[in-house]
Amino acid sequence: MASMEQLQNDYPWTKAPILAGAPMRLISLASLTVEVSRAGGIGFLGAGSDLTTLASTLNTARSLLTSHPIRNTPPNILPLGVGVLNWGADLSLWLSQLSPPNPSTPPPAALWLFAPHSAADLVPWVRETRLRTHGATKIWIQIGSVAEARDVTRLCRPDVLVVQGVDAGGHGLTHGAGLLPLLPEVVDAVMRLCSASASPSASSSSSSSPPSPIRAPAFIAAGGVLDGRTLAASLVLGAHGAVLGTALLASPEANITQGYRDAVVSAADGGQTTRRTGLYDVLRGTTEWPARYGGRGVLNRSWEDAEQGMDVEDNKRLYREVESRSKRDEGAEGWAAGSGRLTTYAGSGVGLLREGKEAGEVVREVREEAIRLQRRMGDARL
Repeated sequence: MASMEQLQNDYPWTKAPILAGAPMRLISLASLTVEVSRAGGIGFLGAGSDLTTLASTLNTARSLLTSHPIRNTPPNILPLGVGVLNWGADLSLWLSQLSPPNPSTPPPAALWLFAPHSAADLVPWVRETRLRTHGATKIWIQIGSVAEARDVTRLCRPDVLVVQGVDAGGHGLTHGAGLLPLLPEVVDAVMRLCSASASPSASSSSSSSPPSPIRAPAFIAAGGVLDGRTLAASLVLGAHGAVLGTALLASPEANITQGYRDAVVSAADGGQTTRRTGLYDVLRGTTEWPARYGGRGVLNRSWEDAEQGMDVEDNKRLYREVESRSKRDEGAEGWAAGSGRLTTYAGSGVGLLREGKEAGEVVREVREEAIRLQRRMGDARL
């Protein structure tokens, strides 16, 4: 089974337990991503479904890293990852960032794949990435169910499985389970699959080249991890590390308006005040997502009006009008308490985020609190 030691071998600048910065589209740009990695995590650029600006974002990240290098970074990789939404991303644009090989522009350390129309759509991304980078760029695949975990493990043999529970902010499966039951079931199912692939019966075949055994991936928890307590709980459930998404939204490096930050910090009781829905995609015009996904966000005036029967076109018109003014007022109107209409993607653990801190400080505090809790539990008598 993969281990924390293996993750640190793949990403030697990181510290255990490993924390990843979620590849939040339009939010996780160069500044946030680099600061997560600089703090001993691995930041992911949120390239999303449109990779036309990825080259520019990667160049900005490289400039930040050149001016202030991260210790223990191997010369053949960039100490960060890139996350893509596979339902719309162009594989050729991604591959253009990987070739021809150039020592001055090493490839990202990881590629995070998410939301394909089918698991088979991921196969060329995995194959070509490993081929172009000679395995230097590791493959992370995000899943939200046991069935997805089995499928992508069998087809793609990822280095890391990101196991997302329904408490996660932003997009995920509309129907799913929280991390508490999901993560251990995924771990058990994938480990059984890997063990079966290594059994003599699996290798006995009429083919002259039977399939090689499937190497167990590392498991990274996503959805509801906002502090050391939730990270420590994820480790007990079988994860090797976790993803920070909502926990980083109030950080100054996140590419959002002050109004969005204020809305996140003031939100509480996320089980009641957030919802996973397709409404915000309709209002924002991002309707290409596969039908099984929805986005979890804080309930707002747009949601209330939709629930009370407002025509969707009227709701979209009001949304666009407020959105057009948000750049001038830093989102003060769009995210105003009680009347804001603009989308606040955040997880159901948003109430644990009470203040804005620099991204590096968030990463270090979450990791160090989890380590303290692990030590305390080790000393406890049940």
